[in-house]
Amino acid sequence: MAVSALRSVCSVQLPFFNHRHHHFRLSPNHLNVHSKSKGFTLFSRYAQPQAQDLSSSSHRFQDRIENFPKLVEDIVQTSINTGPRGVLRLAQGLQAFIGVGQEWLNDVSKSTNSTAGLPTEMQLGLLSPFYVRRLFERLGATYIKLGQFIASAPTLFPPEYVQEFQNCFDRAPPISFEEIQSILRKELGRPIESVYEYVDPKPLASASIAQVHGARLKGSGEDVVIKVLKPGIEDILVADLNFVYVVARIFEFLSPEISRTSLVGIVKDIRDSMLEEVDFYKEAANIEAFRKYLEGMGLTRNATAPKVYQYCSTQKVLTMERLYGVPITDLDSIRSFVSNPEASLITALNVWFGSLLACESFHADVHAGNLWLLRDGRIGFLDFGIVGRISPKTWAAMEVFLGSIAIEDYDSMASSLIQMGATNKDVNAKAFALDLKKVFSSIKELDSEIVVAARSGTATSAPAVSANVVVDERQMNALFLDVVRVSESYGLKFPREFALLLKQLLYFDRYTRLLAPNLNMLQDQRISISSNRRNRYRDSF
Repeated sequence: MAVSALRSVCSVQLPFFNHRHHHFRLSPNHLNVHSKSKGFTLFSRYAQPQAQDLSSSSHRFQDRIENFPKLVEDIVQTSINTGPRGVLRLAQGLQAFIGVGQEWLNDVSKSTNSTAGLPTEMQLGLLSPFYVRRLFERLGATYIKLGQFIASAPTLFPPEYVQEFQNCFDRAPPISFEEIQSILRKELGRPIESVYEYVDPKPLASASIAQVHGARLKGSGEDVVIKVLKPGIEDILVADLNFVYVVARIFEFLSPEISRTSLVGIVKDIRDSMLEEVDFYKEAANIEAFRKYLEGMGLTRNATAPKVYQYCSTQKVLTMERLYGVPITDLDSIRSFVSNPEASLITALNVWFGSLLACESFHADVHAGNLWLLRDGRIGFLDFGIVGRISPKTWAAMEVFLGSIAIEDYDSMASSLIQMGATNKDVNAKAFALDLKKVFSSIKELDSEIVVAARSGTATSAPAVSANVVVDERQMNALFLDVVRVSESYGLKFPREFALLLKQLLYFDRYTRLLAPNLNMLQDQRISISSNRRNRYRDSF
């Protein structure tokens, strides 16, 4: 399971998709139904059936003694695999810890000089959510990804940490252009000037894992972007994830409760997914699959994804066609490209919904930075590092779920969720439906505003309109915690596809608020979310 999927499990927030008649404010005590969690409780879709209680503590102790040699073997082997990289990361970790400690001391010094006294969060020291996040950001790529995982997993971590890690951003200082040139020469196996006519020394973007530069191909003169893996990232990932694995093994050894959550299984999945993100061959394959889907469905005039130039791409360098456009949330610019932004949004929705079953994989990270309106009016899908795959049966259940939201049919909603959810016990569908009704009744009260600011724009002094969707992320996250809890109270664990899909639907819901506030994307006849497989499973619900 990809870390991106785990990230989606948490940040999926169930929106109320019809915005025509609802504009209320969420009350502070918005919901509290069937919450069985107390304090820090571990849950996950990996949870295994609870083992039979051991007859005595001595039996427990004997079991640990038998498993101890395996634990030691794992730790020794992991340490050998890590090698000198572990020592380097330890030094970097101490430096990061000291840096955050200095931040805390400075903040404490400022607070002690105020009349308000020391805030409660600051009294927790470096264990407070804010300073843990700052430490993760200082530690770099692996821990930023782990921080985003925490932000996505309200069933695994305390809500204060889940909320704080919503602010864990993947931004990193750029590496020097000289280093970029060195990587390009090594990866391409030839002089840079023999491949590219020009490479812009100034990066377009820099994240923890990769850096992107604009360029122009030699010969054809085509504009491209080059995505370059930062040096040493693989070593950092291996050292960090081996450390996390050892900690997980020790926790599972010491605590049978943690063992039943398969924490080690979660860590292994995170490791696999992170290592996939540093393999650009896989991202290139995802892009090509999407482009074939567009060609096969005759959609190339409506949407596109960047062409990959295989001859100058490797596992660590990805050269792609440069697309020119603006994020789909840039309302001012969009109106200069097309006369009807709503039609462009409908195109994006139909292309994405169609890919769920007609493409090998679907784009599973359609935030505004990855979904553009291009200058020629087409929709551009960018960055295919995170994709998902869905079975026809899961999608059929998902269609029923979406349709039930639109008509507020909570019985069908409960049935479809039960069909999708993994559980080892019978579920009281009627009671579950009543609790879902309470959840969605509170969602109607969410206050999402469109803030429209008039500003001077064109030469004719006509006011240009800029808009932005303002959502209280903390309220939305708190609400989702309640959704998770009510589902777990019935023993339901949803597949990764469900979480990935809902995450993308949340993005599209926000774009609808901005570009087409009167559009109901679940009921509008211009949007096709149904498939020819639906009727086959409909009777199941």
